[in-house]
Amino acid sequence: MTTYFEAAGATSYPGRGIMAGKSSDGKKAVFAYFIMGRSENSRNRIFVLEENGMRTQAFDESKMKDPSLIIYWPVRKLDSSIIVTNGDQTDTVYEYVNNGKSFVDALNTRCFEPDAPNFTPRISLMADFKDGDASFTMSVLKSNCKEGKKNLRCYYFYDRIDAGEGVFIHTYAADGNPLPSFTGEPEQITFKGEIDEITEKLWENLNADNRVSLWVETRDLVSGATETRVVNRNK
Repeated sequence: MTTYFEAAGATSYPGRGIMAGKSSDGKKAVFAYFIMGRSENSRNRIFVLEENGMRTQAFDESKMKDPSLIIYWPVRKLDSSIIVTNGDQTDTVYEYVNNGKSFVDALNTRCFEPDAPNFTPRISLMADFKDGDASFTMSVLKSNCKEGKKNLRCYYFYDRIDAGEGVFIHTYAADGNPLPSFTGEPEQITFKGEIDEITEKLWENLNADNRVSLWVETRDLVSGATETRVVNRNK
C-alpha cells in the first residue's frame, strides 16, 4: 500500500481530498481533509475550527468573488459520528442523520457540482464510533459523461479497517483543463506516526504551489478524546 503522504503528493492537483483510517497502534481513528486551489478565489480561503466541526472562510473578504462552492462546512460532528465532505452536502448528511435517516439517503438527493466543464465530484465520508471501534462509509458523486447530464453515485462501506491502514478519495485524478475526475475505488493507504507527524508530512507532500488548507484529527476509539491540527497557507 502507498503511504498517506505519498498518495497526497502523487499528482500536483488532487483538488480536495479526504483520508480516513486508523493509527499504527490501532487505538485511534485518523482523519484528514485538504483543499487546493488554482484560481485567486479558490486560494483565498482558510480553515476555521468550531466547537462541532470546521468551516471554510475567506481570508480576504474583499477578494471573494463567488462563495457558492468554496465556503461551506467540511466537517460536522454528531454524538457518535463525524461527517467530512468537500461541499455543502455536509449539511445535507448532518440533517438527514440527525433526523434518523442515513448517509446514503442524504446523498441520494445530491449530485456533482455545477461547475462546468469540470463537474467536480462531491466526495463524502461518515465514520461511526461504537464499542471501541469505527466503521467508515465513503461516497463519490460524479458526472458520468463529459456534458454533465448523468449523475453516478458510488458508495463504499468499510465495516473494518486494520491498524495503520486507511482509505483516500480526492476530487481530481490529476491537473488539466478540464480537470479529470477521480476514478475507481478509494485508494488504500497506510498511516504511521502521531498527529503532528501526519500533519507535517501531509502538508509537505501536497504541491506547494496549489495547497491551501489542511485539517487533521485523531479520535481515541475508547475515550473519544480528540486532537486536531489545522494548517493554512494564508496566515
